[in-house]
Amino acid sequence: MQALGKGAHGQEVRELQIRLNSQGSRLEVDGWYGTATEQAVARLQRRAGLVVNGVAGDATQAALRGQRDPRGLREADLLDAADRLRLPPPSLKAFCETEAEDTGFLPDGSARILLERHIAYRQALKAGLDANRIADRHPELCKPIRGGYQSPSAEWERFRRLAAVAGETVAVESCLWGLYRLPGFLWQELGYADARSFRTEMERDEARQLDGLVRLLSARPALLQTLRERRWRATARIRQGPAWLDSLYDARLAAAHDRARRLA
Repeated sequence: MQALGKGAHGQEVRELQIRLNSQGSRLEVDGWYGTATEQAVARLQRRAGLVVNGVAGDATQAALRGQRDPRGLREADLLDAADRLRLPPPSLKAFCETEAEDTGFLPDGSARILLERHIAYRQALKAGLDANRIADRHPELCKPIRGGYQSPSAEWERFRRLAAVAGETVAVESCLWGLYRLPGFLWQELGYADARSFRTEMERDEARQLDGLVRLLSARPALLQTLRERRWRATARIRQGPAWLDSLYDARLAAAHDRARRLA
């Protein structure tokens, strides 16, 4: 289901409030996700060891049902990562939230991936393959321009097909992986032994996916410094280039940071 956060309203919020009340909260069941509901969600997240962000995403909804994914990210993982980076936890939380999908894994248990066919074309050329021939035969997998996207689960079928025609390394390098959409082609820069090792780590759990993001920030000292100094526009320009204005990346960072501080 779609993550619910402050400002949401409707039947899904009412159902969330009822479940929170069944676990000790005393919310008015009014269908409005206001400050009281946000704080109740944050209390539940602390008790469950989840990332405390006041947003009722998949992991929080599962915790309300008494379920727990052992591969899910924990608050302790984020605090440890912030310590490793010498970064205030609210700043790291803001960056992670702005970068992240709601979950790093699909309902069938496979890691979330997105195959970028324009990256596949580039990486095939880099590997010495006939990228134009592959593109002619499989334009949905390999082409100089973006596109070819399918549903999240169907992306794995695209991965397998690309691996069959261009090799596993090119397929791994052509995908964005996990919770933070880490580019596979960065495996060497991020310190992994090879593309397969990178894939293995991304498929283990969300803590390993966070470790990949920590490696990325460590390899980008200018980006890391903007987060330390809370210069959100500079972070946005480095991270997104010319598209940062249209994406409101800086505003989303600032809002996530304010919420993380408020709920700390």
